[in-house]
Amino acid sequence: MSRVAKNPIQIVDGVTVNLEGSIVDVKGKIGAMKFDVPETVSLEINDNVITVQYDTENQQSAALAGTTRALVNNMIVGVSQGFEKKLELKGVGYRAKATGKHLELTLGFSHPVSYQIPEEVEVETPSNTEIVLKSFNKQILGQAAAEIRAFRPPEPYKGKGVRYSDEVVRRKEAKKAAGA
Repeated sequence: MSRVAKNPIQIVDGVTVNLEGSIVDVKGKIGAMKFDVPETVSLEINDNVITVQYDTENQQSAALAGTTRALVNNMIVGVSQGFEKKLELKGVGYRAKATGKHLELTLGFSHPVSYQIPEEVEVETPSNTEIVLKSFNKQILGQAAAEIRAFRPPEPYKGKGVRYSDEVVRRKEAKKAAGA
């Protein structure tokens, strides 16, 4: 039994959900998304509530039911409110500058790093050490944030690098000199 799939999904105001065969189409004020529901799972829409139906005897069906419920819920939240990820740059001389769909990063390399932002994602740089990414698609947003972080992940000795704003970097103690 999937505990996640048991919870019904509430359709919020301003969001329309259409179910044609196995394809779910979600539209809202921020954007529109489609999702192909797996064969072993089905969705039912009654009175602005979506419930996930699946075969409880089939282990794969139960696993896909929870995933399907989470994905459809993220689609509804995404097209109504949107998602946001914040990144911080820690280090001397580390800077970020957004121009349109382009992010220019200075991360201590001999050259500036240029990153092309995906079409569904918006980027802002409130200060030169902060990056704010916004999108209605949680998966693409997370992927873009991970790719930006991968240019210079935070290192454990000084904590320098690109990190999520809520990320806690475990610090290590530097090596001690022998005989001192």
